[in-house]
Amino acid sequence: MIAASEKHGTVLQIGFMRRFDAGFMRAKEIVESGAIGDVVMVRSNTRGPSIPQPWMYDIRKSNGPLAEVNSHDIDTLRWFTGSEFSSIYAIGGNYRCPDAKKDFPDFYDNVIVAATFANGMQGMMDGAQGAGYAYDARVEVLGTKGCVYIGRLQDDAVVTCTADTKSGNYPLVKSWRQLFEAAYLGEDTSFIEAIREQKVPRVTGHDGKMAVKVVDAGNRSIVEKRIVHLEL
Repeated sequence: MIAASEKHGTVLQIGFMRRFDAGFMRAKEIVESGAIGDVVMVRSNTRGPSIPQPWMYDIRKSNGPLAEVNSHDIDTLRWFTGSEFSSIYAIGGNYRCPDAKKDFPDFYDNVIVAATFANGMQGMMDGAQGAGYAYDARVEVLGTKGCVYIGRLQDDAVVTCTADTKSGNYPLVKSWRQLFEAAYLGEDTSFIEAIREQKVPRVTGHDGKMAVKVVDAGNRSIVEKRIVHLEL
């Protein structure tokens, strides 16, 4: 796709909408300002409420949850570290899809990942399908002098606490469509601008290629139960 777009002079943009979300963009500005010092570690999670479709059970065809939900986390880690993955160790498990266990023993609906980057920074991420409770996408950027937190579970800033409950009661984000609605609009607007002005889009084909590369390495790590080193 990258080669074809270059050959024909077309604009190729990858749909990593977090880069267009107001909160994520603000956090990126804070990190680049040096307010939290040098970045040490980036942690990101995406947990979706829906159960995987049966066709997703074969991770050699679907690329598994690392592709389905964590591709955005992979890009988030690359974006905030400003570096490429150097090594990755992933552990997956099937906790919510009993129908897949017999024919697809490698399928996982929960995954945790530890990673190193070429510039020495560290990364962590986790992903889940069928989590049920909400659509949960959150990030932490830890620096030498502080930390930035991005994301929320609440769909409303109002928190209700009453005498007959032991904890707050508030609506939760149910879907990625809801959480990133404004980001998708910004993403489309930016893509149109890149086409009209023939400029490099904010998320390039290379960003997509690197995400696929990490997904592949992570799936190999899960199946082969070892650390996988990526060629830089």
